[in-house]
Amino acid sequence: MAEWLNAPVLADPLWLWGVAALLAAGSFLALRLVQRLVVARLESLARRTLNKLDDLAAAVLRKTHWVSLLAIGILAGSMLLELGEKAVALRRALVAVALLQAGSWGATLLRGLLTGWREARPPDAAAAMALAAAGFLGKIAIWAVVALVALDNLGVEVTALLAGLGIGGVAIALAVQNVLGDLFACLSIILDRPFEIGDFVVVGDLMGTVEHVGLKTTRLRSLSGEQLVFSNADLLSSRIRNFKRMYERRVVFTIGVTYQTPHEKLAAIPAMLREIVQAQEKVRFDRAHFSRYGDFALQFEVVYFVQSPDYNLHMDIQQAINLLIRRRFEEEGIALAYPTQTVFLHGAAEPGWRGGKSC
Repeated sequence: MAEWLNAPVLADPLWLWGVAALLAAGSFLALRLVQRLVVARLESLARRTLNKLDDLAAAVLRKTHWVSLLAIGILAGSMLLELGEKAVALRRALVAVALLQAGSWGATLLRGLLTGWREARPPDAAAAMALAAAGFLGKIAIWAVVALVALDNLGVEVTALLAGLGIGGVAIALAVQNVLGDLFACLSIILDRPFEIGDFVVVGDLMGTVEHVGLKTTRLRSLSGEQLVFSNADLLSSRIRNFKRMYERRVVFTIGVTYQTPHEKLAAIPAMLREIVQAQEKVRFDRAHFSRYGDFALQFEVVYFVQSPDYNLHMDIQQAINLLIRRRFEEEGIALAYPTQTVFLHGAAEPGWRGGKSC
C-alpha cells in the first residue's frame, strides 16, 4: 500500500498529489464560507445604515464567482508540487481566471457607483440616459483592458494589436467627433448641472425653459411657444444665464416729475418712494435718489430687490408700487412729467409782425 502511494506522478508521489487536492478543496470551501459570512455581515450592516458603501461592497463580493475561489484553491495546492514547466501554463490559466474576476468586480463597482449617483438626485430621464451610456462605455473600457492583459499573460504579442486598435480608434473618433463631442458635453451637463429640466435659461439672444437634455441635443421651449434645439457642445461653449438659480431680483426704475415742482416737494419724494417700496412684502429696499435733470423731467432713480426669482411676483410688486406712486403724488399735488416742448418764434421788426408765439 505504501509503495502504491509512493508511486511517482510526474515529479511527485501520489500521496502528495492527494494532500495537494485536499488543500485545494479545503481552501476553496474555506473561501466560499468566508465569502458568504462577509456578504451576510455587510448586508445586515447595510439594512441598519444609510451609508451606500456597505451595500456596494456586498454587491461586489456577491459577484465573486466560485470558479475564482476554486482557482485560488488550486493555486494553493499546486504550491506543494513540483510541476516544472507545466506550472507556467497552470499559473497563466489561473491569472486569466483572476483577470475575469477582476473585470466582473470592476463592472459591478461601476454600475453600483452610477446607480447610487442617480438615486441621490431627483428623477431625470436625461440623466438616466446619459448614465446608461457612461456605464456602457465604462464596461467596454474595463473588459478591453482585461482582454489585453489576459492576452499578454498568455504570451500573445499585443503591441501590434494596440497599434492597430489605436489607428482604428483615431479613424473612428475623427469620423464621429461631433457625436462624441456632444456625448461628452451631455455627460458634463449631467455631472456639473449648469441647468436642469424646468430651468429658465438665456443663451445668447435666445431664451426658454429647458424641456429635454439628450445625448446629442438639448431642447428649450421659448416664451413664444416654439422649440429651440441646441447641440450640447455648442450650448456649453456659450454663455448661459440661468434665471431659475436667481436668489433675488434687482429692480431699477426711474420716475420723472415736472420742472415746476417746488423744492420742498422734490426733497420729500425720496422718502415717499422709500415708504412705498418698503410697504411691499418680499422686498428689500436699496435706495431712492434725485438722480439727474432730464430733457423734460426731474429724474428720480429707485433700486430695490425682490426676494424671489418669480417674474410674475416681480411684476405684481412693480404694479403695486406704480399705483401707490400715482395715488401719493396726486394727494401731494406732484405732477408726473411727460414729453413736452415749448417753441419760441422770433422775427425781425417788420410791418405786420405782431410778436412771438409759444405753444
